[in-house]
Amino acid sequence: MAEAEEELAHAEVLELFQAALARLVQDPLLCDLPPQVGPGLGRAQVTPEEIGSQVALEYGQAMTVRVCKADGETMRASGAGLCVCVGGVFAGPRGADGAVPSAAVVVVQNATVLELKKALRRHVQLRQARQGGAQHLSWKYIWRTYHLTYAGEKLADDRKKLREYGIRNRDEVSFIKKLRK
Repeated sequence: MAEAEEELAHAEVLELFQAALARLVQDPLLCDLPPQVGPGLGRAQVTPEEIGSQVALEYGQAMTVRVCKADGETMRASGAGLCVCVGGVFAGPRGADGAVPSAAVVVVQNATVLELKKALRRHVQLRQARQGGAQHLSWKYIWRTYHLTYAGEKLADDRKKLREYGIRNRDEVSFIKKLRK
């Protein structure tokens, strides 16, 4: 006779998952992730993708790429510890005071320009969800208006690997406004 499986309601499963996730992010390896916040606050919690990204970074399977705005300022995450990995995972170092010195997009070692763009988009979306900012940005407009550049070279080919442009761990890319033709 087959054993009867215990069925859990969606809310119970969600509660168990969130409790396990809260225990997991207490690990010293994952202490750089944004703090857990309650579901009633309407803010995004740490995602499993963020945890995977942090682990990949620790094992040397990923690299961080700092992204600067067109005005030269480094994108900052106001105290939330936000950074991104391909697939939308956040990770990043905190300063001595617990603040994040700059936002860094975390991508796999052999990432393409397109993967960097997608990671940046996911980073901004999660940051906005956590901070309660604007819920929609037109990425089509952003990529039509700005180039990403590294060392004065436009990252024009989305299929090209970041390594082919010479981008390594902890390098910095910038948004530069496109000139009208």
